[in-house]
Amino acid sequence: MMPTPRLRLACSLLLACLSLPALAAPQHALTLYDEPPKYPADFKHFDYVNPDAPKGGTFRQSSFGGFDSLNPFINKGVSADNISIIYDTLMRQSQDEPFTEYGLVAGKIEKAPDNSWVRFYLRPEARFHDGHPMRAEDVVFSFNALTQQGAPLYRQYYGDVSEVIVEDPLRVLFKFKHSNNRELPLILGQLPVLPKHWYETRDFTRGNLEIPLGSGPYKVAEVKAGRSIRYERVKDYWAKDLPINRGMFNFDAMTFDSYRDTAVALEALKAGQFDYALEVSAKNWATAYNVPAVRDGRLIKEELPNGNPVGMQGFIFNLRKPVFQDIRVRQALSLLLDYEWTNKQLFNGAYTRTGSYFENSEMAATGLPSADELKILEPLRGKIPELVFTEVFHNPVTDGSGMIREQQRKAYQLLMDAGWKIENDKMVDAQGKPVSIEFLLAQTEFERILLPFKRNLADLGIDLTIRRVDVSQYITRLRSRDFDMIVGGFPQSNSPGNEQREYWTSAAADRSGSRNTIGLRDPAIDQLVEDLINADSRQSLVAHTRALDRVLLWGYYVIPNWHIKTWRVAYWNHLGHPKVSPKYDIGIDTWWIKPDVTPAISEARVPLVDEAN
Repeated sequence: MMPTPRLRLACSLLLACLSLPALAAPQHALTLYDEPPKYPADFKHFDYVNPDAPKGGTFRQSSFGGFDSLNPFINKGVSADNISIIYDTLMRQSQDEPFTEYGLVAGKIEKAPDNSWVRFYLRPEARFHDGHPMRAEDVVFSFNALTQQGAPLYRQYYGDVSEVIVEDPLRVLFKFKHSNNRELPLILGQLPVLPKHWYETRDFTRGNLEIPLGSGPYKVAEVKAGRSIRYERVKDYWAKDLPINRGMFNFDAMTFDSYRDTAVALEALKAGQFDYALEVSAKNWATAYNVPAVRDGRLIKEELPNGNPVGMQGFIFNLRKPVFQDIRVRQALSLLLDYEWTNKQLFNGAYTRTGSYFENSEMAATGLPSADELKILEPLRGKIPELVFTEVFHNPVTDGSGMIREQQRKAYQLLMDAGWKIENDKMVDAQGKPVSIEFLLAQTEFERILLPFKRNLADLGIDLTIRRVDVSQYITRLRSRDFDMIVGGFPQSNSPGNEQREYWTSAAADRSGSRNTIGLRDPAIDQLVEDLINADSRQSLVAHTRALDRVLLWGYYVIPNWHIKTWRVAYWNHLGHPKVSPKYDIGIDTWWIKPDVTPAISEARVPLVDEAN
């Protein structure tokens, strides 16, 4: 029987629908492995906020080294602290879940069942600070500007996106090159939405101090180049009543005053010239706060639990330098850091030695490789250190006396095996060139830590020069890879993913501004990173991360430093914070100023102690 016109029409519509991307229900939140989010669609606020927190007052903080740009998206200049607070993103990550994002500019999100695309439905009420609506064309402009003109890391971060399409003013579709990158929809949720209409008359690649147009809870109110910046809360902020913002952004204003010396900044805190500091020095935490304000409870010292992986901080070797390309040299130099003496004498025993690139998490490698890890590592046998399969990595341990003759003997033998030798009381490399290493620093605090390390190297005839420069010069030299060694870190989340390409892959090794400060170019590590990104379950992610961890450790690419599992904060008692802290963040955006407590000094700006040029 011939089909009727109505039946033919129905069939045509069905075929047309089948030719479109498979549909999925729009959601209010995204999770990495499609597990249910903690907060349902009708949630009122996050658990770690005080929904009735008072608004008002000025929150004063310090920053280090100054700034010369208000453009954080390019690889030029030093951008001002906290400048990202003026921009809204498509989604926002909660601070008490490993990796869940909730809609911000995008009220709903739709993801392909096969993970080949993601669609964002923008809120019609979203707008920039000038009242201009935020629309899909702004999202596409932001993506293109960042990937084509922004810092190189964006091209890597968003590299698996094949196409961005404006479907209508409130819908934008991202199509992917591959369907196995489960993290990519969440990464796109972190995209800041920039104003296309504002940048039409401006050069996106220029770093300057022109106040940019934003859309977030704060705007830039005052700038004093290199010295201070003031942000003011946007009273008619379009998203202030969203559940993800309730109890957040409670200060009427926030200021950051720049200091070139952290010791001066600490004294300014104790004098009441700013309100809050995250203390990173164990010595300071133990001895520098013995002042009346702390004893009588006006200046509060508090340790907040940190549920994040602490990552790896260490003395980083620049493998681009020939002196560090032999693994025996890197292992030898690693033996010459006397951590036990350093922790006892300089840190008051406050720290734990870091033994993993994913320390303080289930992703840290322990024991010998598991069966799941061996499935990942066996195909790479012969391309990675053999000890990965047979031994558990351990940092060297001393007796803490300051005498490390056994370690020095082992280091000397390793250097001899690498072709180095002593001539006229100086160590020379395999080419007969005297060995001199420059350690580049921007922070004065590390000089006292490096001096014992310098002495241990000198005992073997190796000259270590400690070179301290200002922040601007330090960043310039870092971007141009003009250093031998630095102290640096590789922060980690509970869901490692695409950012690992920035840390470890060959493609990032020579790209200015990437986080591959080591200069790694290893096809085996490249493969481990790609397999990690493509993991299809939490169990698989953990196994791949542990496998990567083992290979990095046995490569001796850094001399591991130390860590603690808390945030040490000092703040004046006119500040309040919720009783429940977020598991994965300090949560400063949830704090407030108590209206019934007088600040240490008035909110009027006090001249900076460290301002003189």
